[in-house]
Amino acid sequence: MTTIRRDTPGERWLAETHRVENQPPPLQAYNLYRQDAALREGVHRYRAGWAEAGLVRQGAWAGRPEVIELGFQANEQPPRLHTHDRFGHRVDEVRYHPAYHRLMRRALTQGLHAAPWRNPGPGAHVARAARYYLQAQVEAGHGCPVTMTFAAVPALRRQPDLAASWLDKLLALDYDPRNCPVAAKKAVTIGMAMTEKQGGSDVRANTTRAYPLGTPGPGEAYELVGHKYFVSAPMSDAFLVLAQTDAGLSCFLLPRWRPDGGRNPLQIQQLKRKMGNVANASSETELRGALAWMVGEPGRGVRTIIDMVAMTRYDCTIGSAAGLRQAAVQALHHCRHRRAFGGRLVDQPLMANLLADLALESEAALQVALRLAGALDRPDAPREQALFRLATPVAKYWVCKRTPGHAYEAMEAIGGSGVMEDCILPRLFRESPINAIWEGSGNIQCLDVLRAVEKAPDTLDAFLDELERARGADRRYDAHLDRLRQALPPRADAAYRARALVDDMATALQAALLLRHSDPALADAYCAGRLAATGAHHYGTLPDGVDCAAIIRRATPAV
Repeated sequence: MTTIRRDTPGERWLAETHRVENQPPPLQAYNLYRQDAALREGVHRYRAGWAEAGLVRQGAWAGRPEVIELGFQANEQPPRLHTHDRFGHRVDEVRYHPAYHRLMRRALTQGLHAAPWRNPGPGAHVARAARYYLQAQVEAGHGCPVTMTFAAVPALRRQPDLAASWLDKLLALDYDPRNCPVAAKKAVTIGMAMTEKQGGSDVRANTTRAYPLGTPGPGEAYELVGHKYFVSAPMSDAFLVLAQTDAGLSCFLLPRWRPDGGRNPLQIQQLKRKMGNVANASSETELRGALAWMVGEPGRGVRTIIDMVAMTRYDCTIGSAAGLRQAAVQALHHCRHRRAFGGRLVDQPLMANLLADLALESEAALQVALRLAGALDRPDAPREQALFRLATPVAKYWVCKRTPGHAYEAMEAIGGSGVMEDCILPRLFRESPINAIWEGSGNIQCLDVLRAVEKAPDTLDAFLDELERARGADRRYDAHLDRLRQALPPRADAAYRARALVDDMATALQAALLLRHSDPALADAYCAGRLAATGAHHYGTLPDGVDCAAIIRRATPAV
């Protein structure tokens, strides 16, 4: 027998074919808050500097390797539906991976669902938006029940008797995922169930019927019979639901368990198979005489629930801004460390153009999200509330719609590795259309803008006042604003071109905020690339004269 020595050249070659080099280090063990200049500046600008220490801790938590891994685990093991137990009893239970519960616990104990309602005041909504923005960069799906619980508060407060019995547990800084009656819990979450097969966004076409159990009216008990085609987070403890009464479409609070400890017949038919938002369950349900209480006035269900919808749309903007930021930093980090064609990718002119454009889009979205939060922190200022009313559908439409192309371009900047499932980019890409479609698609947002301008002209006045604050800072911006003013208020036939109008409103708002609050290099690039450019804009087509290096330096994490 021939013995081959382990130190012979042949043995070494068989064991090691190459050295791994020219690969970036993992983007982890960094502080997402400290490494985000635009976020830090915005937190202080909008009077939330008191939250700095907590945001630093949240940023460090979100960058820990084991926390980043939670996002992967929660999406690799999607929720599973168990309709019955082994004895044949109906249980309607959705089981999640433990990673999902860890993320939910972190979100709720940090007050992402409740902090501004528990302790309102200067910067409360801004601080909460910043925390949400940081946590959504780890994993987006669990943000859905967090958002709905947060957004349910204004709607429930329209019915003080129900609010009195629910709000203490809804605002608790705790998480209890057990499938059991509310009386046994210290903390609860709230979902929503509006969509039906035949109507979609047209909720007035809903056929679910509410039958009074006694005296009809606000706060009274009803039984609901019908279906809901899209119930997000079906393991929530209660849902805001729309159903028809003799007075018209009305809003109801429907618990998963009856007060007597029995199961409420909200029966899950199946879980949706979604391309994104995989960690979060969404379901089809049947309501077979489910107990619920009316919230608000009979026949005014849309008006009652619109407070909740406005807040969920606002959170869609924050969540998409978080997706933009995470995609941008992944591409920036990769290209900062990767070398090709004789130099670093980040220094290649064409790649620099693309990376600067991705960073620009990310910061512009964050600027709008924080401005909306700042308006929410001033409930006593009618002008701020009017601005929030109009700017929310504008921002939700634009920021969410810009996200899919942005995620794709970040993936392409990384190259083949960016398509692999052990990279976060495929998840960001699959997640990217969700916020644009949920809570009202792009067309719905544009029509809502027209409706707001028509029914509440003060919203347009507040919006234009906001834009005028930046006049004189850039000639391209001034020209854009003048054109926009000529198109406003919209004509009677504006619906056909509503997207073009809202495009111009959104870019004007982002440009105004960048001109007033950001680095001059970003403001100049935005005006050059979004306002002065002609034709369709594609990422990576910034014109000559843009300081790409300055934009990239501002946005790139030092890892």
